[in-house]
Order: sequence, then C-alpha cells, then structure tokens
Amino acid sequence: MSHPRIIVALDTPDAEGAVALSRRLDPALCRLKVGKELFTAAGPALVGRLREAGYAVFLDLKYHDIPNTVAAACRAAAQLGVWMINVHALGGRAMMTAAREAVPAGAQSPRLIAVTLLTSMGDGDLGELGIAGGADQTVLRLGGLAQSCGLDGVVCSPRETAAMRRQAGKAFLLVTPGVRPAQSARDDQQRVATPREAISNGADYLVIGRPITRAPDPLAALRAIHEEIAAG
Repeated sequence: MSHPRIIVALDTPDAEGAVALSRRLDPALCRLKVGKELFTAAGPALVGRLREAGYAVFLDLKYHDIPNTVAAACRAAAQLGVWMINVHALGGRAMMTAAREAVPAGAQSPRLIAVTLLTSMGDGDLGELGIAGGADQTVLRLGGLAQSCGLDGVVCSPRETAAMRRQAGKAFLLVTPGVRPAQSARDDQQRVATPREAISNGADYLVIGRPITRAPDPLAALRAIHEEIAAG
C-alpha cells in the first residue's frame, strides 16, 4: 500500500472543482487537504466523494473554541472517516486534551495534530499580538504543549522543522506547509522551503497547493516534486 507524503491542498471554491482536480491527480501519489472555504461550500458530502475515489483526506479546519465544542467537532470529523484533523494549539491544554479524549489515538482514528503558527505570520505579527519570543520559539513552545497533551503531531513551517524534530523525537508527526518547489513563487507564505529541504529537515508530510493545483498539468507537477525529493 502506498504511503504518499505529499498532501495537495484543494483550495477550490466548490465541490465540482475539487472533484475535477482530484481526477487529475493520483491517490497513490498524494493525499488531499480540504480547508475552510471548500468544506463550508461543499460539506461532508465532498469528503465522502474524495474517499470513494481512494484519497486519504486531511480535514484542515483548525478547530479553536472552548474544550467541549472542540471535542464535539473532532468527534463529528472522525465519523466522516478522514485521515487527519487539526486543532489550533493556541486553544491551550484543556482544549487539546479534550480533543484527544474525543478522538482516542489508534489505528482506526484520524491523526490528530495541532497548528502551531500560521506560515503567513512572522515575528512582526507576533509582536503586534503581544506574543514574545518570535516565531521559532513560539512554534517550539506550542509544539511541546501539543505533544504533552498526547496529540499525534503538529503543523510547523520548514524553518522550524529541524528544531521541532530534535525536540519531539521520531514518532511525532510533522506536517509542513509553506513548501515551494525550487522555481515557484512564495505567494503569501513567509517561512518557506523546497520539498527536498523540508524532508531533509525531518518533515513527515508536505502540504503543497498552488504549485500543483495551478500547474497546467497537476499530475506532472506532482510527479516532478516526487522526483525532486527522490533526487535528494
């Protein structure tokens, strides 16, 4: 059975566009991420269609609310049969612990991970919010908190991946957005790396959107990234 490490972000506004794009990819080469816009527009039915097509689905809704509400949301997401769900680490220990209790670790449960810091944010943004220590320290602190709550892993940018791997050990999953092939534009990401750099730094999974989804041939772009990783 394949174990693809690339997660393609289906950042399309509707179900038909997402399904059409999925048909131009290959479930043996990637998993799919359904985010806020797409899930709000298309709902659980889309998740079912993607799963029927053979894809493992990362439901990227970044739950962040009071513990009881987040626990209920995680429980509902697990019933959709998704492969991975996430919460926001800034929700704190009680919230993340409640999420873990609602979705116990195990082979039949989705992977439960925490977002540490959005890759669109830098040190200046944190200072404006009154968060001390800068992006690197904030990510490590929140990652350690998520691990202590029993979560399976975190989302962190390529810049923090190596330090997070050293801190968390081998078993903790690191999901890395902000990945751009060598010749791609940064778009709105501040903390980026190439796929090969991210894997070398210890990432388990790479979230990649526009370099694949907006390519003239998404499958060819996906294969090229696999080749870039293999070359390293």
